[in-house]
Formats: sequence, C-alpha cells, structure tokens
Amino acid sequence: MSDVVQSSSSASRRGILVIGAGELGTSVSRALSRRRTPESDDEGVTVLLRPSSTPARARLRSEFADEGIAIEQSDVSVASHAELAAVMGRFRTVVSCIGFTAGPGTQRKLTEAALAAGVPRYIPWQFGCDYDAIGRGSPQDLFDEQLDVRDLLRGQHNTEWIIVSTGMFTSFLFEPAFGIVDLSEPAVHALGGWDTEVTVTTADDIGALTAEILYFTPPFANQVVFLAGDTLSYGELADIVERVSGAPVIRTVWTIDHLLEDLEKHPADTMAKYRAVFAQGRGVAWPKESSFNAVHGLRTTGTEEWASTHIASAPSTTCQP
Repeated sequence: MSDVVQSSSSASRRGILVIGAGELGTSVSRALSRRRTPESDDEGVTVLLRPSSTPARARLRSEFADEGIAIEQSDVSVASHAELAAVMGRFRTVVSCIGFTAGPGTQRKLTEAALAAGVPRYIPWQFGCDYDAIGRGSPQDLFDEQLDVRDLLRGQHNTEWIIVSTGMFTSFLFEPAFGIVDLSEPAVHALGGWDTEVTVTTADDIGALTAEILYFTPPFANQVVFLAGDTLSYGELADIVERVSGAPVIRTVWTIDHLLEDLEKHPADTMAKYRAVFAQGRGVAWPKESSFNAVHGLRTTGTEEWASTHIASAPSTTCQP
C-alpha cells in the first residue's frame, strides 16, 4: 500500500491536510483557510477528524463547512500506517496537530505514514520545546519520541519538513493541574528559580504564524522555526499575576531537586514530568527578539495581555508542550 501511495506524482496531490481539530488544529485550519489567495486555489484546506456523531462535532463540521474547510474521517489512534498513508498521499502538505494526548507512539506512526506516502511537505506535531536542546532521557519520557520523529525526518530526503517550536501554550502556563499559578490564593510557584525562563505562545498565534510560515517566500524547508509570543521568567510571571489579580501573590520556589524527588515518588504523574523538565530551563526558552514573528514584525499576544482577558475564569486546557 505505502509503495503505491509513494509512487503517485506531486502533480496529483492538492491542498493541505490538517490532522486533528482540537484547540491547535482548529486554529491552524482556520488560519490556513483565511491565508489562501486567488493564486493558491489548489491549496484548499482539509481536516482529518475522528468519526463522531456528537452535537459538538456536528457544530464543528458545520463551522468548517461555512469556512470552506473540507473533512476527512479517520481515527488516528487505531488506523494502520497504510491507511494513514493512503489519506496523506492525496495531499501536498500535511500538518499534524495531534499531540501527546493521543498516546505514546502516535508521533512516530504519523511521521512514518507521511514518509511512506511520500508527502512533499510535512509539519509534525512539535509545537512545543526545543527537543534537540533538551536531549534524550529527560524527566518527560514522551520527549524522546519527539527526537525519534526528528531522526526520521533528518534521515531521509524525499519529504521536506518544517518543525515549528512554540514553547509552552500560554494557557497551559495557567492550567490549574500544572500547578504554576494558583489563582485561589493567588500564588505562583517558580520552577527551578525566579530567574528561570519559559517561552509561551497562544494557540491562536500559533495557528496564524504557522500559516505565515507555510506561505513564506522564500519557503522554509528542512529546518526548525522558532516562535515566541512571550519569553519571561517566573519572577516576571508572578508580577503579572499580581498586577492582573490586584492582590499580593504568595511566591514559592520549587527547586529542581524538589521536583525530581516528587517525580520519583509519582513516576506516572504527567504534570510532575513537565514541571521537572521546565525547572531545568534547557530547551524551554529562547529570546523573543530572534523569533520568526519578532524578526518579521508579526504581532503576538503577550502573557499579561492574555491573562488580563482570561485569568478571572481560571482557564483549563488539554494542550501540552
């Protein structure tokens, strides 16, 4: 099956396939649809959705139809490599917006399917940290799979790839389960120390900037592109929470040793893994001024602006770095 798909010519492929329609996938799909020009009519946008008949999914289908976004159906978690390759093989560009919640092995499976399909251009789900800088064997074991994906892409020459590094989703920084910001106190827990930095970008900005990257001239190919809605220290975050909440913030440092001990006690705790990685401060922050958006003068939403709009509702999100 994969040999047949791979042999199809690029001329027979049309448009962009976005895999997944969660917070990120929906943002990317809509931004790509809006970014289309009369010269790019062959670049129609299609979203790959898991089959579902829920009212929420019906509403989403209707909204996509109103925006001229087509629908394909497949359950990535159970579809075989060959089935996924058959779908991907009809498109010129594939953007994966299926994150870690899909389970271990999903990122490798999708990448292997894209390569088997001979997809001309592939953007894997790497919308998070600088995994090269973090390296293998970090406290978050799922990050090793992200390096497997990079090895697969760098080890071949048929499919062009772009990795979009965004840092943490801004909303995730305020996720109650993550434990950095506790709005009920209010309190802020610094991972590693008050000078430790983290780069964050909102899902809407990631969608808009990914569309800009895909249509950029000269085109990006076989490289990592860094975005940064904001880069700030945990001390700066505490100041933001204090200003936005209008109340004094309780400030506590969670040291690397403390977080590693906590992870040792709770080795299956996903949030404990994330906290330990981010406390180490490696590969989780980069200067905003050198990011794609800053270099090209593209506006993004800063942390304080986002918090001013959302902090009162104590937002919750499933998007993870």
